[in-house]
Amino acid sequence: MDLRSLRYFVAVAEERHFGRAAARLHMTQPPLSRAIKQLETDLGTTLLERSPSGVTLTAAGTALYDEARVLLAGADQARARVAAAAGAGTLTVGTLADSAEQASVLLAGEFRKRHPGVRIRVREADLTDPTTGLRSGLADVALTRIPFDDTGIGTHVLRSDPIGVVLRSDDPLAGRDQVHRADLAGRSWFRFPDGTDPVWQDFWTGGGEFRGGPVVRTVHECLQAVLWNGTVGLAPLVHDLPQGVTAVPLADYPPSRLVVAWREDSTPPLVRSFVGLALHVARTGLDHGTAAANP
Repeated sequence: MDLRSLRYFVAVAEERHFGRAAARLHMTQPPLSRAIKQLETDLGTTLLERSPSGVTLTAAGTALYDEARVLLAGADQARARVAAAAGAGTLTVGTLADSAEQASVLLAGEFRKRHPGVRIRVREADLTDPTTGLRSGLADVALTRIPFDDTGIGTHVLRSDPIGVVLRSDDPLAGRDQVHRADLAGRSWFRFPDGTDPVWQDFWTGGGEFRGGPVVRTVHECLQAVLWNGTVGLAPLVHDLPQGVTAVPLADYPPSRLVVAWREDSTPPLVRSFVGLALHVARTGLDHGTAAANP
């Protein structure tokens, strides 16, 4: 029994529902359910009675809830005293190419109001690492895009953006209102280096059906491949493109989802606060685009 398990349990006990508790904790429901089951196993008793409509506390659960609140309050007080003694904290935010400028303006202002003494380090990753350093421990929290292999990583969707095909302006398809994937058969697409997350690579290379283009690591390299070689690729339809390049909506392709992401095994208070503020900013209007709920 550890403090994290107790925090999970208190959230479920107060929300009386695993789904609402998971949203409150900024995590997905399956790991929360597993954590509560493990807590019950460790204590050797049933803490919650589960039903389709929610949960209720057993007598043992009620007893643990009262004790857990006291323990967690003491832990929060201790953490605050330690933080005050140590001085201002630091948070490393991983970003992926376009995600920083899209999400950071409003979010930065809100975060500064909440944590005026915290120093933020921004780590921009290239397109080969959609976790932006989360998995390697180089970032504490991330603003990035899915899909990628999210094993051990929690995400909340902030916005959903339509996808377009990036083309040279003199391309025969450039003047269309929209294109379909079948229109791109036989075309040269840019690729990512070997070892890039296969889920991520499959999405951004048209479902894995298109090959033969140059290997790229950055958005700039993608645009140069289009300009110099007539390569085609995909991009969210949210940015102005440089002269000579255009994007045409891809009609039969899923959108790109901008997310805030974190490691599920490491959610310190600053990370939880960042995630909560990111969701708040998304709900109240994240720059431009459509805010979306986590599926």
